[in-house]
Amino acid sequence: MFSAQAPNRRPVVFNPLRRRSDHEKRRFRRGVYLLPSLFTIGNMFCGYACVAYAMRGDLETAAPFIGIAIVLDMLDGRIARLTGSTSAFGREFDSLADVVSFGMAPALLVFQWGLEPLGRLGWAAGFVFVSAGAIRLARFNIQTTTDKRYFVGLPIPAAAAVPAATVYLYPNGLHDYASALPALALMLIPAVLMVSTIRYRSFKTIDLRARRPYKILLAVIILFFAVAAKAHWTLLVIAYGYLLSAFVGMARSRLRRRGAPSVPLPPDQQPGDEQS
Repeated sequence: MFSAQAPNRRPVVFNPLRRRSDHEKRRFRRGVYLLPSLFTIGNMFCGYACVAYAMRGDLETAAPFIGIAIVLDMLDGRIARLTGSTSAFGREFDSLADVVSFGMAPALLVFQWGLEPLGRLGWAAGFVFVSAGAIRLARFNIQTTTDKRYFVGLPIPAAAAVPAATVYLYPNGLHDYASALPALALMLIPAVLMVSTIRYRSFKTIDLRARRPYKILLAVIILFFAVAAKAHWTLLVIAYGYLLSAFVGMARSRLRRRGAPSVPLPPDQQPGDEQS
């Protein structure tokens, strides 16, 4: 006996010309690349831990979690590229983790540190920072034709490093309205730079497998020594140095253009040669 087919169900038609790949394209690819995703989860955990410690008032413990999240964020992308495990899922997952670790976490950290005395103005400044970070990530994900050597706008991990390094250096906080006003700059200036079109140098194109001069290895050793000896000041200099690096580069480019010799015009284009 043959069972009656459902009225809304199409009968299966055998087509010998149909390729196997046609069926495979319709299937959702299950599974994720585990190794880079583990670093992304660690990045998001650091953001969550920063928020938890900041709500308890332990700002000196909360701020370094943003620095650890920055390191993990740098590693997950590089490991994905080195192992050939990049995917659309990993890119979107990384962006969601960055909103937590470099958007929400630094905003709440600075609010507990110095924005709370400002009332509504304080939490509004924090929301501007979070919104600018989300816009920055969305714009980065849809960019297709860009120079890989530069970021368009301040990257959100670098923007989060500025308030994190400041709070880590001075964790006592700001407790009255007048002294809390400078805390607005920690939120608004990086927020504006994130959505700007100012170009910041990217380190993603650096090939770690290529031969380098010994001076670079020595510089890295000195950097590690400085972080170990004076972590508070070293991290502050790195965060603000990268923030200002784009403006230094713009100033150098303008000085080079001014100092470049002007190209003389051909004789037929010299001024005064036009017939009246």
